[in-house]
Amino acid sequence: MTIIFHTKGLNILNRKLVLYIVAFAAFLGPFTQTIYTPILPEVANELHSTSFVVNLTISVFTLFLAIMQMIYGPLTDLKGRRKVMLFGVALYVIASIGCFFSDTIAFLVIFRALQAIGIAAGSVVAVTVISDLFEGKERGQAMGTFQMLVSLGPVLGPVIGGFLSGLFNFHSVFLALAATGMLVLVFNYLYLKETKPESVEARRFQLRDFVAILQNHIGSSIIYLGFIQYYVFYYFLVFLPNILTDSYGLSAQQKGLVFLPMSLGIFLGSYLGGRVQARFEGEKLLVRTTYLNAISVLLFLIFYAISLPFLLVGIICFGLTLGFSLPVQTTLLTSTFSHNRATAVGAYNFFRYMGMAVSPIVGSLFYPIGGYVLLFGFIIVIYLAYALLLSRRQLGAHANRPSLGKEGV
Repeated sequence: MTIIFHTKGLNILNRKLVLYIVAFAAFLGPFTQTIYTPILPEVANELHSTSFVVNLTISVFTLFLAIMQMIYGPLTDLKGRRKVMLFGVALYVIASIGCFFSDTIAFLVIFRALQAIGIAAGSVVAVTVISDLFEGKERGQAMGTFQMLVSLGPVLGPVIGGFLSGLFNFHSVFLALAATGMLVLVFNYLYLKETKPESVEARRFQLRDFVAILQNHIGSSIIYLGFIQYYVFYYFLVFLPNILTDSYGLSAQQKGLVFLPMSLGIFLGSYLGGRVQARFEGEKLLVRTTYLNAISVLLFLIFYAISLPFLLVGIICFGLTLGFSLPVQTTLLTSTFSHNRATAVGAYNFFRYMGMAVSPIVGSLFYPIGGYVLLFGFIIVIYLAYALLLSRRQLGAHANRPSLGKEGV
């Protein structure tokens, strides 16, 4: 594939610098999504609102984060990577300042929506830029590094948000986000050059572009798997605190610390997943990691009620297997759709964020009926059924085309 001149001239150190810059922009999305979840009651009190309305600031952020993936994807393929990234981060900085000055819940909801509209560009552009800059084994490793950094966002958000709010007030959270966003904007302005390949023609987006991605067996396999994985991930974020309170009587600070092992598991798993791709065919690795995901959820369901150390083993296993799978997915997806990478990534991210959005709703319906056994048992069945489906898809497609495993690593 032919890359435009200034990108081709980048050495490995410069490419790694760009990797970390765009990855940090993507990190800000899930980080901002959860940063003040520990202090929602304080937000409600200070803005004279109800818990339900304050919770809408989280839901609205997630909704717009999902919707904008479908818009930024085609826009990035059409207009280029640099313009979309700079616009998105700049809007995010302005919206974060707006959140800082918001003295009513209505203004906070509006500026939270604008925050999401802006930073949604980060995850689409970052994966696209990485796949533009790296090929083969290097691409798999770069995707592993990217997923390592981004996976820390939803877990570190509540920890840092609680710390800042404890020292100051909840408004300080948004001032910190604005300052961080400005730093990300400056670095992207200085170091992110346009990486769009010359071979990709600028053409207007059509709805059938998304349909074609979902009709492709690799595209649909990865996109639907992303939905399932983030659906389960938010099960842990939403329901694990209740388990820790009801079964082990942990304080708010102690519950926050319990999430750190899962975060470290995702971090380590992403590192390993990015590097093991060189040794396995991409689609086979995708199937195996799906089975590992199912086994990890089963282990948690067995272990969570035995003791706190056993519970920690369960969530570490889940973090490891989730992290291991993520770079495999993005590497295989961007290799398969080389001419409309950003559009494919946008569709993938949209389904992942929708998994986050529906998870608490469905879980809240299941829990009163069958407790945690039904809650997590249902998803184990879904995982195993989907792993079997992926196995059959792979066998059915293998005879009809050359393997994309080498391209995907």
